[in-house]
Amino acid sequence: MKNSRVSIMVKRILANLLLAGSVAAPISAQESPLAAARELYASARYDEALAVLNGLRPGESSANGDLKSIEQYRSLCLLALGRGTEAEAAIAAVIAADPMYQPSETDASPRVRAAFAEVRQRQLPDIARERYTAAKAAFDRKDLVESGHRFRELLQLLDDPDMRGRLADLKVLATGFLDLSTAAAAPAPEPKREEPAPLPAPPVPSPNQVFSADDPGVVGALAIKQDVPRVPAQVVGQTRDRGVIEVQIDELGRVSQVHLRLSIHPVYDTLLIAAARDWRYQPATLNGRPVKFRKAIQISVSRR
Repeated sequence: MKNSRVSIMVKRILANLLLAGSVAAPISAQESPLAAARELYASARYDEALAVLNGLRPGESSANGDLKSIEQYRSLCLLALGRGTEAEAAIAAVIAADPMYQPSETDASPRVRAAFAEVRQRQLPDIARERYTAAKAAFDRKDLVESGHRFRELLQLLDDPDMRGRLADLKVLATGFLDLSTAAAAPAPEPKREEPAPLPAPPVPSPNQVFSADDPGVVGALAIKQDVPRVPAQVVGQTRDRGVIEVQIDELGRVSQVHLRLSIHPVYDTLLIAAARDWRYQPATLNGRPVKFRKAIQISVSRR
């Protein structure tokens, strides 16, 4: 115990000499104000450490440590000084930058870790919603690699104990979209299309007309890619056995419109509609010419 007290006294004397200019500071300390702030915090000189941290600018953080580290030590100093409201704002900045960060036992006291946990529990649902929005936007613009990465990060966040089981529906959607992103990122090669036999001078159909299998002379669209998503485990047993979805297929075999005619389950319906937009077909033809085509598809699912 005596040796420990002597060691602390020696550190403080050396620190005072450094501040007074009596001893040359190490190069690393001169180059890194953040490192100096860490040393001051470790020596329980919280006011001095906070003054150093408050003097750092965002532009300096790129060279001397990132903004997250600055806010981490700022929050620790503020909590040690009993400035709770300011500390919560600093903690919130840390969590916004890195939602998975939690101070370890070696970094902070139980009281400080409890403060981090309290703020983190409040913030995580809003952060999760923001991350879902960003992941879904990447999925909608067909950036499947990016959306897959973002949905994986979101699921890791939703599984965090501090979420306390909240946003279960969001987890179902994120899991479904991750499956779709993964499957669509490496699509199976399309089979060769057989060229239709040439026909003599057929009449040209109206470009805005949409045909169906009931129209005479129309050869319906044939599925090339029509993958149906799996029922998420969370809603198995709650779905109907069958549903109906109607798609409108353009002259290039792409799905231009999707309409749900018979629901299976609200969560699964969302996944099914999203998947249907990526289905591909051999276009329907009238007298050998590709035409727009409307097709109703019955979807059967297992409720086991």
